[in-house]
Amino acid sequence: MTEKKRIALLLEYDGTAYAGWQRQANVRTVQGVVENALAKLCGEPITLYGCSRTDGGVHARGHVSHFNSHCTVPPERLYLALGTLLPDDISVLDAAIVPDTFHARFGSRGKQYSYYIWNNRFRSALLSRYSAHESRALDIDAMHRACDYLIGKHDFRCFMAAGSTAKTTIRTLYKVELSGETGGLLRLTISGDAFLYNMVRIIAGTLLYVGLGKFEPEMIEAMLASGDRTLAGKTLTAAGLFLDEVYYDENPFPACYNKQNNLAALLAGQESGGNDEFLE
Repeated sequence: MTEKKRIALLLEYDGTAYAGWQRQANVRTVQGVVENALAKLCGEPITLYGCSRTDGGVHARGHVSHFNSHCTVPPERLYLALGTLLPDDISVLDAAIVPDTFHARFGSRGKQYSYYIWNNRFRSALLSRYSAHESRALDIDAMHRACDYLIGKHDFRCFMAAGSTAKTTIRTLYKVELSGETGGLLRLTISGDAFLYNMVRIIAGTLLYVGLGKFEPEMIEAMLASGDRTLAGKTLTAAGLFLDEVYYDENPFPACYNKQNNLAALLAGQESGGNDEFLE
C-alpha cells in the first residue's frame, strides 16, 4: 500500500441546491457529494476537512479543504479526474499535496467574502440565484462612508446571528469595499481574520439600510459599541454571499488565487476586474 498523503482541494460551487457545506444525514451537502466522489476515485472512505462551513445557498469560488488518503492518482490528474465524478454545480479548481501540518480550517489566517446586491427596479432572472434584489434607489456615497466605520479591530457582536458558538466576538476587518453603481450590480467585498455567524450577511443588510436612508453612516459606531443585534440591519439572503479566498502563511494554490473572479464581469462577458491582495 502506498504511503498516506495529505491532499488539499480548491473548490468552486454553486450552493443553491445544497444544505450547506457540512455533511448531514438525509440532506444533500457539498462535503457529502465531494467525499462520495473521492471515495470512488481513491477506493477508500474519505473525510474532508473544510476551511468553512458555509450555510445552505451560500456559494464559493475559493473553498479550501483537505483529506488524508493512500490515493495513487497524482494531484495534477486528481482534480481533473474528480471533476468527472461531480455534478455541474461543483468544480475542482486545483489539488496539491501539502505537509501533514497543513489544516484547511485551523491553519487559516483569514478569509475574503463578497456579497452581491442587484439594485434595479426589475428583478433579474439570471442573477436571482447569486444576489439579493433591491428595487429602490440606494445612496451609494452613504454606503461607502459607512464601510469605513467597520474597518479595524472591533467587537462585532451586533453583527452576529443567534446560535453562534464563538468564544470571542472580537474580529479584525482589513477591507470593507463597495463597488458598482445604483441601478446595477453592487459588490461588497469584506476581508478579515475571522467571521461570526451570518456576520457578512448582516453587515450587508446594515449597509443596505444606510443606502435606503434608514440608518446614517455614523450609526455604525453606536451599533458596534452597543453589541445589540437589534440595532443593526436585517440578515440578507444567502444567495448573494460568496466565499472568495482563504489566506494561509503558505498558500497551496497561488496560481488559482491570482485569478480572482468578478461575477459582474463574468456575466457581462468581460475580463476580470483585477486581483485582490493576499493578507500575509
